[in-house]
Amino acid sequence: MRLPRPVVGVVFDMDGLLIDTETAWRDAQMDEARACGHDLPLSVVHSMIGLPWPQNQDKLREHFGTRIDVEAYIEAAGRRYQAVKHRGVALKTGVVELLDLLDALDLPRAIATSSARPVVIDHLGPAGLLPRFHAIVAQGDYARGKPHPDPFLTAAKAIGLSPGDCLALEDSHNGVRSAHAAGMMTVMVPDLLPATAEIGGLCVAVLETLHHVREALIASRAP
Repeated sequence: MRLPRPVVGVVFDMDGLLIDTETAWRDAQMDEARACGHDLPLSVVHSMIGLPWPQNQDKLREHFGTRIDVEAYIEAAGRRYQAVKHRGVALKTGVVELLDLLDALDLPRAIATSSARPVVIDHLGPAGLLPRFHAIVAQGDYARGKPHPDPFLTAAKAIGLSPGDCLALEDSHNGVRSAHAAGMMTVMVPDLLPATAEIGGLCVAVLETLHHVREALIASRAP
């Protein structure tokens, strides 16, 4: 496939797009809920994907009410997640190859994530990915989180580009809404959530992996 207009820069989400953290965090939350004698439905977990962490905390409080001390629950789920991460969290398929192509094309790139900056460093540092991005826009760097456009608008500004010249890569519904609202060419690479009719309508394409994004970039630059 060919993208609708030339790509001058690329803005990436992080969790679920660059690294396979969403699955590990989902399992940690659900396992800890079961250990506490309660249920955390997939629908609740999925509703939190792509949102800033304070909103996720609110969703957990809404679901559990007074049955669970949410702060203690989050700490315990975090320990479960860290144990998994310590064994190694995999890069998503096609990450390195896509970044190699962007190097070859000399295209600037940024990360726009709902995670805090220390989390970005902790997740991407061991994989050696941090130096491969020209800017990191994390929680606290913008006024409103996804699905508002602020993270992607801030990322475009950080690499000195107009949002309309940027390709945005996302795996979550709220991320797609954010990137589309910023005016970027938006491609969804689904992770835990499939593209709905609404989300597909906000994208220029829904592609299976970052390998397919790489192929689309190459095809779009062909004469």
